[in-house]
Amino acid sequence: MNLKEIKEAVDKGYNVYWKSNIYKVIKDSNNEYLILCVPNNSVIGLTYKNNITLNGDEKDFHYTRD
Repeated sequence: MNLKEIKEAVDKGYNVYWKSNIYKVIKDSNNEYLILCVPNNSVIGLTYKNNITLNGDEKDFHYTRD
């Protein structure tokens, strides 16, 4: 998934993950997209500071509708 697809899926309420279901893409109260490590609640930005380059390979992102 590319950056646009990831953001659209999150905005539609889909569960978007990076690599495995441990790393969930979320949108916080500041409308920032983050990658949340579910077991320990730590987060990193979905992108680098340039807001373009993903913090991960496009091929490693996937979503579910449930």
